[in-house]
Amino acid sequence: MRTNGMVWAALAASVLWTGFVRAEEVPRAVSVTGEGTAVAPPDMATVHTGVVTQAAAAKEALAANSKAMESILAALKTRNVAVKDVQTSQFSVQPMYDHDERGLTRPEISGYQVMNQVRVRVRELDRLGEVLDSLVQAGSNEVSGVSFGVAEPKGVFDEARRDAVRDARRRAELYAEAAGVRLGKVRRISEQTIRFPQPIAMSRGFAAESSAVPVAPGEEEFHVSVDVEYALEDAE
Repeated sequence: MRTNGMVWAALAASVLWTGFVRAEEVPRAVSVTGEGTAVAPPDMATVHTGVVTQAAAAKEALAANSKAMESILAALKTRNVAVKDVQTSQFSVQPMYDHDERGLTRPEISGYQVMNQVRVRVRELDRLGEVLDSLVQAGSNEVSGVSFGVAEPKGVFDEARRDAVRDARRRAELYAEAAGVRLGKVRRISEQTIRFPQPIAMSRGFAAESSAVPVAPGEEEFHVSVDVEYALEDAE
């Protein structure tokens, strides 16, 4: 019995000692999230445009839509928009229904609607207004959005990342000072999110004008979030 008691006592002491050592080995650290922003003037734009046509028969609606799209593609060509910068983004043929307001009869097909939409990349930003005007003049009745962008955004994102790391260190130093300790070396850093600028919504249908559509590109904001963990040390 005494032997068993000594064994259990030794095991208990070992467990306590191991827990003590592990507790001592747990590093003191602070984790923060830094937010960074960088701005740059856009040098390109993307336009989502197309044609919506309706007719009693699907064949008629499709023929009218195809004719209008041919005019739009020709207009883009005259504005020196490269073929590689025009891509079909959506195409659909859908029936339209007449509904009985009283709900006594089943809906009946009254016609068909055809939608053909393309994504156009405009690399000469100073000619964007002219391109938009040409699209409308050619028959586009669907402009769902215009987004500005930077062709090579890596450098702008890198500046936003630097700003995010600076913000993370500022926050960590504040916490360390408030806790009465000193900020040590970086233990871990990871990029959390990056956010691209959002497209600007435009009217789905607007009348053509004789002059170029006025466009204000402004500046593009790029946002980055990073998680950074710093070691904490005793204040000197």
